[in-house]
Amino acid sequence: MPTQLSILRPALVLFLLLSLITGVVYPLAITGIAHVAFPDNANGSIILGTAGEAVGKPIGSSLIGQEFGTSDATAAPALAKWFWGRPSATGPVPYTALNLDKSTGSSGSNLAPTNPALLDNVKARIAALDAADASVGIVRVTPGSTSRATAVPVDLVTTSASGLDPHISPAAAEYQVARVAKARGLTEDVVRDLVRQHSQGRALGVLGEPVVNVLALNQALGDSSR
Repeated sequence: MPTQLSILRPALVLFLLLSLITGVVYPLAITGIAHVAFPDNANGSIILGTAGEAVGKPIGSSLIGQEFGTSDATAAPALAKWFWGRPSATGPVPYTALNLDKSTGSSGSNLAPTNPALLDNVKARIAALDAADASVGIVRVTPGSTSRATAVPVDLVTTSASGLDPHISPAAAEYQVARVAKARGLTEDVVRDLVRQHSQGRALGVLGEPVVNVLALNQALGDSSR
């Protein structure tokens, strides 16, 4: 008749063996393969600085959005020279995604389309965009009316689900080309070419939508204006 020990031993051995395989061997194997086949992705898709004191130092990840814009119309002109990313619902700064200095991070929004607060937020973001444009002499609203010469892309005035989106749509980038070009004393063709260089198409040609990486684009802008 089997003893309790003889029954327990194979169960314990199997437990330890599976723990070793699934908890140590498998993770190490996958990590090793990832570092060989996809080293950039496996290490966080880190972007290194290429100018000034930031040369060679991590300035962010191409997978995580950073704060470049604002919903404060009075502060907007100072940020006119940068492309603004997708807004975040993170409070108390609506345009902040990941910001370690302000201890803010990912945050979604439960505001319904009928919620007046959502409309107020959108109006504030549009006002900030208009203020940044006006600071370099761009007027998108016809004087004496409410009609706009150019519609504001929706991803510039509505928040993302994660609050960490690193990308904007090509339309959102194109909307800002004229402002960034004037703020930096560059031609629109030069800025538009940088946008194309930092644009990504659909994965496998069919998945998702074309996007522009804001951090990488702004880094290239800093290099182009030195």
